[in-house]
Amino acid sequence: MEKSFSESYKQAGVDVTAGYQSVELIKEAVKSTYNEGVISDLGGFGGLYALDTKEIKEPILVSGTDGVGTKLKLAFLMDKHDTIGQDCVAMCVNDIICCGAKPLFFLDYMALGKNVPEVVATIVKGVADGCKMAGCSLVGGETAEMPGFYKQGEYDLAGFSVGVVEKSKIIDSQAIDIGDQVIGITSSGVHSNGFSLVRKIFDVNEENLSKYYEELGMTLGECLLTPTKIYVKAILNLLEKVQVKGISHITGGGFYENMPRMLREGVALKIKKDSYPILPIFKLIQKVGNIPERDMYNTFNMGIGMSIIVKKEETEKAIKILEEQGEKAYLIGEVVEGNKDIEIK
Repeated sequence: MEKSFSESYKQAGVDVTAGYQSVELIKEAVKSTYNEGVISDLGGFGGLYALDTKEIKEPILVSGTDGVGTKLKLAFLMDKHDTIGQDCVAMCVNDIICCGAKPLFFLDYMALGKNVPEVVATIVKGVADGCKMAGCSLVGGETAEMPGFYKQGEYDLAGFSVGVVEKSKIIDSQAIDIGDQVIGITSSGVHSNGFSLVRKIFDVNEENLSKYYEELGMTLGECLLTPTKIYVKAILNLLEKVQVKGISHITGGGFYENMPRMLREGVALKIKKDSYPILPIFKLIQKVGNIPERDMYNTFNMGIGMSIIVKKEETEKAIKILEEQGEKAYLIGEVVEGNKDIEIK
């Protein structure tokens, strides 16, 4: 690699040697995520992963991809890049667990105006931390230096994950019955959705992000950059002990868009909005922005990052199992007759 250098390319704004330095800085973090399935090393053209099928009769691969969105703008303004990688992982692995799939591996894609190796390494360490929380391996990625396309100091971050589930254990909503219960697992905050609205409401800049709010117990920036919670290990543990009939990851579109996605035809959801404590950040957003309540539930997770459906007689058991995994869970609603819609009151 020491012979790979182009003065002409550097004058155009792309420093290939910075790319090599970035790879060196992230090697340790990336390798810390490896498990027995990884059979390639960092730096190849593709990440190799051996699928263990000894205990899976009919393996079904489940994939998911997503980015962090305009939450990145806050990371730029605060020059804080150590948690944004966890957001990227969470947005992917929390989706594929909704099918009952165990995440196997993850890849990230970062495009930036200028490659600053130390910043890249900080971001990737956050990705690696997220992968370890999800129990999957970071097997590859791409860092693209694109001067003139992204401003210096700004970047985009996206990811891709693949998981596996036994075909007979796919969660596909067909087992859902009227009378089943809806359990909500709390979020850590706004997670990674609705930030275009958040930025507008608070007129986000360095000064406003540094403002301390008593109700938050921290600055606005600290609260908003709280990383998205990763629910994979808690959900996988629950799946071993309880029949879970539906799972929904509450992302952009909030309750109204995401919860119906786990339903079959002929059923609907009735959600009790006073059944769990709403986080202070959502009350602040609604107050400062004068946002109608329905828009709040149609944009944000409102303090519930994941919702699951179980049989009524297994509700208490499921909540106890989740709490033993360190999660806070509440009975927030039930399945009723309807057509894949939701009522919140």
